[in-house]
Amino acid sequence: MSDTTPDSTADRFCVPAAPDSLNLIAPPENIFDRQAVAAALHQLAEDSADAKTLRNATVGLLSAQMKHGRAVIAEAIAKRPLDAGPAVRAYAYLTDCVVCSTFLLATNVLHPATSADTWEGLALVAVGGYGRAEMAPFSDVDLLFLTPWKLTPWAESVIESMLYMLWDLRLKVGHASRTVNECLRLGKDDHTIRTALLESRYLAGHQPLAQELKKRLRKELFSNTAGDFIESKMSEREARHSKQGGHRYVVEPNVKEAKGGLRDLQALFWIAKYVHGVDRPAELVDLGLFTREEFGYFQRAENFLWAVRNQLHLITGRAMDQLTFDLQVEVADRLDYKDRAGRRGVEIFMQDYFRHATRVGDLTRVLLTAMEADHIRRMPTLAGLFQRRKRVKQGYKIVHGRINIQDEKEFLSDPVNLLRLFDEALRTGYKLHPDAVRAVSANLDLIDDTVRRDPLASKIFLSCLLKRNNPGRALRRMKESGLLGAFIPEFQTVVGMMQFNMYHHYTVDEHTIICIENLCQVEKGELKDELPISTRIVEDGINRRVLYLALLLHDIGKGRPEDHSLLGARVARRVAPRLGLKPKDCETVEWLVRHHLLMSDMAQKRDLSDPRTVRDFAKAVKTQKRLDLLLVLTSCDIRGVGPGVWNNWKAMLLRNLYRQTTEALSTGLEDVNRVSRESDAKKALREALADWDKARLRRETSRHYGPYWQGLQTETQVVMANLLDGLTDDEVRIDLHEDVDRDATRVCFVMADHPGIFARLAGSLALVGANVVDARTFTTKDGYATAAFWIQDADGHPYEVDRLGRLKSMIHKTLGGEIVAGEAMVKRDKIKKREKAFRHPTSVSFDNEGSDIYTIIEVDTRDRPGLLYDIARTLANNNIYLSSAQIATYGTQAVDSFYVKDMFGLKLMGQTKLENLEKKLLHAIEQGASKAAAQ
Repeated sequence: MSDTTPDSTADRFCVPAAPDSLNLIAPPENIFDRQAVAAALHQLAEDSADAKTLRNATVGLLSAQMKHGRAVIAEAIAKRPLDAGPAVRAYAYLTDCVVCSTFLLATNVLHPATSADTWEGLALVAVGGYGRAEMAPFSDVDLLFLTPWKLTPWAESVIESMLYMLWDLRLKVGHASRTVNECLRLGKDDHTIRTALLESRYLAGHQPLAQELKKRLRKELFSNTAGDFIESKMSEREARHSKQGGHRYVVEPNVKEAKGGLRDLQALFWIAKYVHGVDRPAELVDLGLFTREEFGYFQRAENFLWAVRNQLHLITGRAMDQLTFDLQVEVADRLDYKDRAGRRGVEIFMQDYFRHATRVGDLTRVLLTAMEADHIRRMPTLAGLFQRRKRVKQGYKIVHGRINIQDEKEFLSDPVNLLRLFDEALRTGYKLHPDAVRAVSANLDLIDDTVRRDPLASKIFLSCLLKRNNPGRALRRMKESGLLGAFIPEFQTVVGMMQFNMYHHYTVDEHTIICIENLCQVEKGELKDELPISTRIVEDGINRRVLYLALLLHDIGKGRPEDHSLLGARVARRVAPRLGLKPKDCETVEWLVRHHLLMSDMAQKRDLSDPRTVRDFAKAVKTQKRLDLLLVLTSCDIRGVGPGVWNNWKAMLLRNLYRQTTEALSTGLEDVNRVSRESDAKKALREALADWDKARLRRETSRHYGPYWQGLQTETQVVMANLLDGLTDDEVRIDLHEDVDRDATRVCFVMADHPGIFARLAGSLALVGANVVDARTFTTKDGYATAAFWIQDADGHPYEVDRLGRLKSMIHKTLGGEIVAGEAMVKRDKIKKREKAFRHPTSVSFDNEGSDIYTIIEVDTRDRPGLLYDIARTLANNNIYLSSAQIATYGTQAVDSFYVKDMFGLKLMGQTKLENLEKKLLHAIEQGASKAAAQ
């Protein structure tokens, strides 16, 4: 705005034209017609009878202009979605026009200045992100009303009128009224205020006042407090990252606040602006803080992140910065990402996001180290000066507490030195100097096939992995510098790769590194309580080289159409010999990668009480050595998926499978049979019911068929025995008890047997929001049904004691017919909005080889509350007896396995019969899913 006193023509309402250098995404006159708005405001001022009428009319006029301008910008963004810079400047320009129009109306008509002194008593200044002239569609509007002295009645009236109009325009306005001295005083004590003032930009009113503020801020506040400001920004950054999960690679990142997000880029510029007074990021190159290549990374990351943020706001119609699963799909589509090579467009988009986020981290390290070199920022920690560290080898030097290269030319004369650098950093405990990392990143072309096959290079790489006690740190820095992908090119494809599901919390590369960190913790004995068997296996001695390399490669085949385990095994077959492993070790690494899901699948998707399960698994594993390796790998893998994924239930399943398989491998597979298990179970029950008389014991041990004795533990059989004792035909007895070992609530039922009992039980549990993780039903020889369900609440934990009463009451009402499960399920069976974006094609498979007496039906589909009920009801309607169900969930995916027989107690045989049942199951599942999605 021009710094003039008011006049009486239409020009008094005309906001300044946008300078040609502004480069907006659409012509400025299309975004806001300055002349037309000025004329309209002039006419409104002439015609309005009073101030209230004029304010209301002005709000109506500007609201229409704002709506039109936003539509113009949104249309331009739709055509050029990645032109983010011109877009965010366009939103800021539109906001300038609206805000300044209200200021001109307030100062020219509503509260005209009576003298030049009055007019000089107020300046309107944009601060914060708005001051930077960068705005997303629904960004906040932060304003500073600047006065030379105490706020006058005139200035107060102008501010009040402006704010009422801006609020009526539904703008989210942050505002403060201060003198220059107050700004300096408050900025000195509050770094948030100081940061906002750093990006102040004059909008309207008395310009010399705004200029005075800038001048005095630089001279009296910024010039001698740079170190303090940098430390404050870094502390804020750490707190912000911690709040957002601490990882750069969380799969639902906050584009603004997360690690590697827009706020990190802005903090870099704030620091440079504070210290060096720069106005544009490009000046960082002239100052020698960034190379031109690094500034290119800065520009591309900033442009990408703003493009994503713009789309989030436009899609949701509000200030939304969390890139949730449902929004990722739409943002990727709007940014023109397409499915290709077996990967969804959204996964390719998120991989780009994470790679940009990684670059932001690199740039932060570069800038902060440059500040340390100039003694502007304090050293990382004072304690570090007194910490005893090993002396660095020849060729390296310590610069400001970080390891750097002594002579770059000499360093680069041997390509293996690129690997030596990381090993030396781990050996000595020093962090890498960004200049050293720059040298590595700029010379990755030195890592060719000759280096990859060099025994010395392999030895150094494996030393980082096996000998330095912190493999995660080494792998992360190698990955972020590009060295890991250069040395093992097969790994580069999974860097930043997101798996679009709710099960995996991290990108593939980050998950891999976390798995290796888990193994390192096991070796240090830090997970003894959580992983006791794995800890014991490692303490007893294990092939560390094989195990670490198998974990590094276990998911390397992801991102392509074929089975990633098979593809990963082929990759392992190439990589392991290249790294110098012996042929036998190479074979074991390949086997572990190929079968890294085998133990988890067997434990979670098959009935471990069925002797056939253990026999088949033991045949696949063959040796105790492989079993030990596979248990440790599987445990580290599941723990690396994300917080809360590893729990007592999974631990119990894996330990049970490991224990039974160890016994089978040592005593022989022929000893794993139903007869011996039944005999052992009856003996254990007699001992547990020692206070029962012989007649009662005889009746209890003779009333159950064989599968009952293998399917339940003695503790649960004792509960069933007590429930069955004296049961009448019209009675339903229920016992609810927390099963601490399984991290679930065990629900035992006994009642007179009748068709469809499993479906009714599943329905009653679904209606109270219970997640079934395991279920077993049996029929006694005298006509009673016994069923045991293990359930968890929505958070994956056992039910609290005070909730068990309601749970028991609902089950009784459903089984007693007071509540019809099918009707009540309609309201309960819903799919959450953020989960609708996931694709889970439904498949049904039949296995007549995995059990001696049952057909195993495996259903792979989208999880939802009514799924188990729909499947069980369909089976019951087709006269299929359901003995047990193993429920495995992976985020929104469910893989449920059912052990079934036909009405004659036989396996399901005949292709036609199986195909008909498959069609009915698919129909029931898809019909239920459609209803759930529609709610």
